Amino acid sequence: MRADERPDSGQTAPRSVTYGEGLSGTNLERAGDHNQRVTLQAIRANGPVTRADLAEITGLTAPAIANITRRLLNDGLILKAGRLLGGRGQPATKLVVNPDGAFSIGLNIDRDHITLVALDFTGQVRARQSREVHFALPDEVVRFVEDALTRMRADKAIDFDRLIGMGIGMPDDLGRVRLPNRPEAYEVWSGIDVADLFGPLVNVPIIQENDAAAAAIGEMQFGHGLQTHSFIYTLISAGLGGGLVINGHYFRGADGRSGEIGFLPVSLPSAEGPQPASLQDAVSLSALYSRLNAAGFPVSTPQDLENLSGKGLEVVDQWIADAAAHLHAPFLTLSCAINPEAHYIGGRVPAAFLEKLCAHLNAAYSQLSDTRIPRIATVKRAALAVDAAARGAGILPFNERFLPTREALMKTA
Repeated sequence: MRADERPDSGQTAPRSVTYGEGLSGTNLERAGDHNQRVTLQAIRANGPVTRADLAEITGLTAPAIANITRRLLNDGLILKAGRLLGGRGQPATKLVVNPDGAFSIGLNIDRDHITLVALDFTGQVRARQSREVHFALPDEVVRFVEDALTRMRADKAIDFDRLIGMGIGMPDDLGRVRLPNRPEAYEVWSGIDVADLFGPLVNVPIIQENDAAAAAIGEMQFGHGLQTHSFIYTLISAGLGGGLVINGHYFRGADGRSGEIGFLPVSLPSAEGPQPASLQDAVSLSALYSRLNAAGFPVSTPQDLENLSGKGLEVVDQWIADAAAHLHAPFLTLSCAINPEAHYIGGRVPAAFLEKLCAHLNAAYSQLSDTRIPRIATVKRAALAVDAAARGAGILPFNERFLPTREALMKTA
């Protein structure tokens, strides 16, 4: 969750998809759908793969795999990719996911930028449009999306006839949290129905999700999550948020705030002495921009960070060291409580900066190896770190329609 989702915000964002815990009985129709999702996921994660391999990976019978793969081939979602030679009898056909089998659009709306991506069925970006703009109002975002979609159609970046949905990742409290230089008009986002706003532009289902949750789900389905079943995800963008993936499923928590650490109280130095603040006041792109601006280096975009002088990079290095110090205890607590395989950090912070931050944290945790603290999850840069929220949002339609979720086996009310 993004840190700006305060419990007392008074806003409960509608969600088209849930990722709750607990399974109940299932009927055959739902079981069949789930088995197809599991098979498709196995092909995506292991392909090129044979039907015999799929039966072993999924635990399904050979006839079930044959029926499922036949449907997937007929629907154009998978392809034959040659044959496996060397065995007895007929060579076994190898299967892979068809990149052109389906497409989706992902949109990330935040206080400092708008990014739209078009994804193919392997999760790869076929087209991308982004604009660095602070506190964009709905009309401006709609114009941006219209222009981006027009370019994508003109460039034939994707087959819009196979577009299955549009995911939108944005802070739940986008219009409510007070930030420096935020215009009063920006509060209009609190009453916007994004499905009504963007639905007419694409004429496909719209799925709205918190941006950090979208990034974590994207990492789960198309990033390091393919090999890591339990991990912590932290998103460093204009604010600070996160999410948890446990045993291969996104864990939302009782109030939808799992992994939220941005509003943890910290103390920050000032001319008047230590001042109470929130963790995201120290660890976020906004915090990094503020520190650089105060030091005489005017920056307002990630691109500006890539072009800093040596003196500017010294300021960044100090921010990284301070950020690691602030994150040390929260990350350690999460690691001990969840016992994950890894902890991934994504967001719009330049890759080199994120790598340094991870190195600082891991070096500090290595000093605890002789204590009785349980194994501490290694901190790594996320696979979908760049445009994490936009790509994660674009993966939401795939997640809802094709990929295995607990809800595929749950009864409907």
